[in-house]
Amino acid sequence: MVRLHFALRRVSVVLPRGRGGGARDDRVRARLRRWRRSRSRGKSLARLARTGFRARVATPSTPLDAARAATRRRAARRRRRGDAERAIRRRRRRARDVRDVPIARPPKGKKPAPAPAGVKPAAAAKSPSDPLFEKKAKTFGIGQSLPPRQPLNRYVKWPKYVRIQRARRVLQKRLKVPPAINQFNNTLDKNLATSLFKILMKYRPEDDAQKKERLTAQAAAEAAGKEVESKKPVVVKYGINHITYLVEQGKAQLVCIAHDVDPIELVIWLPALCRQMNVPYCIVKGKARLGTVVHKKTATALALTAIKNEDKMEFSKLVEAIKGSYNDRFEASNRKWGGGIMGVKSQAKTKKKQRIIDAELRAREKV
Repeated sequence: MVRLHFALRRVSVVLPRGRGGGARDDRVRARLRRWRRSRSRGKSLARLARTGFRARVATPSTPLDAARAATRRRAARRRRRGDAERAIRRRRRRARDVRDVPIARPPKGKKPAPAPAGVKPAAAAKSPSDPLFEKKAKTFGIGQSLPPRQPLNRYVKWPKYVRIQRARRVLQKRLKVPPAINQFNNTLDKNLATSLFKILMKYRPEDDAQKKERLTAQAAAEAAGKEVESKKPVVVKYGINHITYLVEQGKAQLVCIAHDVDPIELVIWLPALCRQMNVPYCIVKGKARLGTVVHKKTATALALTAIKNEDKMEFSKLVEAIKGSYNDRFEASNRKWGGGIMGVKSQAKTKKKQRIIDAELRAREKV
């Protein structure tokens, strides 16, 4: 039995009973090869049927035959892909050869004929360059250099909380912000903030481990019959209610307020209270940064009520700078509105309209 396999079907030509062997099988195989090469396969099959053979079209009957057919299909696809790549390379070589064709120089006094379409004049020979830093142009084609990476940030689907906080940030820029809220955008500069937090870290309150150690030592001393001295520590005060009480009593020497408290109503009245009680205050970036000073996640405000003698000089300079930036400029900041910053496209449209208006005014003045 002679079989012929194709990409989509299998044709089996079966010899009739009582016939076969020898030169006749060779003739059948040769006829099958011609039939495969020919375009009119239906006529060739009919011709084969007239010679006394029967042809049938069947699907693969076993998994092995199906796997072989799939392998042949993949090989055919690879061959077609390779043919396409070779054709592309052939066209590129032809275009390169056309570009490299030297242009004949006409004799002097005659105008040269225009170059045919698609042919570019040969570039002038460049002077020899340093081979260590020779420029090599990249070709971004099939099988060539990889294209440069493009930033995909615009195509990322960000989490919902990221989209919400970005939309809130844009909205806060677009809308007009009242002065009482806008004053929280005026934060302490970097140098003063660094000096301030350096002092605050010296007066951190004790954490749980330190408190446990202190109480254990105190209990051991009392059990031994020793007299224990209890001295009030000089530490940073926190808690919005406690700080409000200290400001009202005039005990606070400096108040630090976070700029990103949410809701802002918790601290929106505190700058006015500090100015009324003549207490220095400042607005710093980060409720989380204030929280690290007092071993908490966040803190809305901190206050200092006492300073050690070795830090009084540095603290007094810091308070003078803070007073000049906040307490003395309270009236000016209380009249300044914020927001109203439009996007790039809106600003471009506004500028375009303004240019048209200016041009009309100039034209009227000339008339």
